[in-house]
Amino acid sequence: MSANREEIHNNLIDGPDDDYSGPELRYSVLQNPGKHRKRFCQEPFKVATACLTAFCLILLLILVVTGLHAGKTSSSGQDSSSSAAAAHQQTGSINVKALTAELQTAKKEKSELEEKKSELEKEKSELEKKKSELEKEKSELQKELLQLKDKITKLEATPGSRITPAPTTSPCPQNWKHFNGSCYFISVTTRSWTDSQTYCKRYGGHLAIILTAEEQTFIWDLLPRGYWNAYWFGISDEKVEDDWHWVDGTKLVGGFWEDGEPNNHINEDCGYMIKTDVLTRVAIRSWYDAPCYMSLPWICEKPASS
Repeated sequence: MSANREEIHNNLIDGPDDDYSGPELRYSVLQNPGKHRKRFCQEPFKVATACLTAFCLILLLILVVTGLHAGKTSSSGQDSSSSAAAAHQQTGSINVKALTAELQTAKKEKSELEEKKSELEKEKSELEKKKSELEKEKSELQKELLQLKDKITKLEATPGSRITPAPTTSPCPQNWKHFNGSCYFISVTTRSWTDSQTYCKRYGGHLAIILTAEEQTFIWDLLPRGYWNAYWFGISDEKVEDDWHWVDGTKLVGGFWEDGEPNNHINEDCGYMIKTDVLTRVAIRSWYDAPCYMSLPWICEKPASS
């Protein structure tokens, strides 16, 4: 029985396929059987450790390769970013240069405009100075003209004046026109309606009293044409509005008013007639009313001498 156990034990230790056998191994197994059991138990752990180590190496290799690829990608991205930044910087530099050029051009144009403005202001000042001088000359000439007209008027109304010799057969003074027993004088200077009446009285007459269409036409034909040639004659409604009377106190009957006249537009109390460049106007529709203070030429009338 003991011999059979020893044989089985030896078979387990040595095995049928074990190439190495001998008294030393058998002795060692017999002397320390637990050590060999421990060795057989540690073999799977060594395999597992080797596999784990290999797996770690593979994983480390994968991490290294991934890192290198990421580095290349990052480097490529940085290169792209650098290129984009350089392009943007170049574009910005071009824009700055363009804006600088535009700014310089604008400054130059502003300078030219300011220079032109200065020149125009200088010209304006000179023109205003010339205008002032011309207005002064105009005022002086107008004053001289009025004085000359007043002298002419006095000479025209003075008997024996040499300005226009009158026919010896005329019953009217020189520069007065005869019609149907009356003499008419057309002034070349201007006065208010009241001053015109005073002038006519000074020479033995009055502002013209016009009673017939023939008389109206005769006087109207004596007047020169112009843009708005207007002449006082002897009618007014100063005492009662729209109650027109002649300067001798007689009441107006009818008249030769323009359509829509008299209208008393701005306190118009004195009558005047016009003769304009409009050829369609006629003598029998030429009366208007106007403020008596206006300065206009006038028409005097007085009886013809026998």
